[in-house]
Amino acid sequence: MIFPSTGLYAITQTENKTPDNIIQDVSEALKGGAQVIQYRDKNPQDQVYLAKQLLKICKQYHVPLLINDNAELAYQVGADGVHIGKYDDSLTTARKILGPKAIIGQSCYDDINLAVQAEKKGADYVAFGRFFPSNSKPLALPAHIATLRLAKAQIKVPIVAIGGILPDNGADLLLAGANLLAVIGGIFDHNPESSARKYTELFQDNKSP
Repeated sequence: MIFPSTGLYAITQTENKTPDNIIQDVSEALKGGAQVIQYRDKNPQDQVYLAKQLLKICKQYHVPLLINDNAELAYQVGADGVHIGKYDDSLTTARKILGPKAIIGQSCYDDINLAVQAEKKGADYVAFGRFFPSNSKPLALPAHIATLRLAKAQIKVPIVAIGGILPDNGADLLLAGANLLAVIGGIFDHNPESSARKYTELFQDNKSP
């Protein structure tokens, strides 16, 4: 599976939700046009079962499923890749576990140098954020739109923006250089299908050059 060059990157919202709720949410987000699904679960109950079910749905839509923070789980269930943070398994370790065809992305916060190094080490995409106040990561340090402009000039792999992104503010990030918008609450706090469609429209109306 190839990581898309643009589009909506949906991250699961799992708190206070059953596996069936999460599966239904993801299915609706895919119907609404999500191009990537990341399974993120900070308090997992049966993560192997849920990851496998999400993978089945993603395959139906030919959309990659990435696992947050856990290359071993990604390998176990046959997911398309993993998203790693600054303190997770290193990119090199994840690549050894998952192989050359896996999609591996890295959080780079507001650090352009970290993103440049990640690309050199073989990251398939880099992510910056948070750009706006976020309920999912309220303590995360803010990122600046200027960082996206720098990244656009220096980095060839797709650039993902994350953090409090709504249909009303996402266009500014795309114009600054983001290729994909990563969203949790903006999709899953509402009707996931209709919410996803609102984000999808941004990529039609504000194509990043």
